[in-house]
Amino acid sequence: MDIRQITPSYSVSPQIDPEDLPAIKAAGFVRIIDNRPDAEIPPSHHAAAMKAAAEALGLEFVANPVVGGAITMDNVTAQGSAIAGANGPVLAYCASGNRSSIVWALSEAGKRPTDDIIALPSRHGYQMEMWRDQIDTLAAQQA
Repeated sequence: MDIRQITPSYSVSPQIDPEDLPAIKAAGFVRIIDNRPDAEIPPSHHAAAMKAAAEALGLEFVANPVVGGAITMDNVTAQGSAIAGANGPVLAYCASGNRSSIVWALSEAGKRPTDDIIALPSRHGYQMEMWRDQIDTLAAQQA
């Protein structure tokens, strides 16, 4: 497990295993967002299996499958709502943490400066610069 903190309340990770859930809970996370479509992973890691395992430990679980190269505004809105509705730190995961960083960045448009939105995930190697125009466009629509 490789948790990368983007903000004090939002972290991302590459794919987690059901066996990681107790450590995730012990780390203080209250909600997990699965950004990985079931078609990419074995049945043992499908959203339904992960949700059951997470909820058995008292963790909240949200499935928001993001298809690489095909991120939708529904994905962005769902991610933002899942983060905003959490009563504590959120951990989102996908294959590498990149998609979880992108949907976070787009959902943050207009809530903080674009330079910060790009810089925070970039500390962990997630290249957000290519999303600058979309972040700025979304921020302008929020104003």
